[in-house]
Amino acid sequence: MNKVMNRAAAQPRPRHRPPNRRDSRRPGGAPPRTPSRPAAALTVPQGPPVGPVPTVRPPRPTDLFADRLLAVLSGQRPVHWMLRHTAGRAYDDLARLAEHSPLRTLGPRPVVHDIGYYVPSEGALEVFARVSAGDRFRALAFRLERGKDLRWRCTAVETGPR
Repeated sequence: MNKVMNRAAAQPRPRHRPPNRRDSRRPGGAPPRTPSRPAAALTVPQGPPVGPVPTVRPPRPTDLFADRLLAVLSGQRPVHWMLRHTAGRAYDDLARLAEHSPLRTLGPRPVVHDIGYYVPSEGALEVFARVSAGDRFRALAFRLERGKDLRWRCTAVETGPR
């Protein structure tokens, strides 16, 4: 038995959109965008810069880790979110601290107000931060060590007494 199927006859046109409509998300489907400003306004002057050019520095590891730890200890993020950013017993300490959510507040979110650090040796930072949790300030301390892969990892974390 030989079956012959004609593709055009076997499959009717899709009924989920009109036959003349094209998908605008595909390349060439949308018309080219025109700038809202004239081309003269988009040109950059060719003279030397008048003042100092501000440079955007990447955030420091102390600031990044303070924000990450604050998110976990206030209950905004789960503990396993910090798994690849911790080393040694720090993850266990963080899990123990996060059970009680010491920085959780009923009002506005906790905010890091001040960060300081001490460099005990090359590739290590001991960081302390003041966190406002509600109407009170709390202390957060952690240690960062740079690994052989040049990534910073948290190796110890503590919060102030309740």
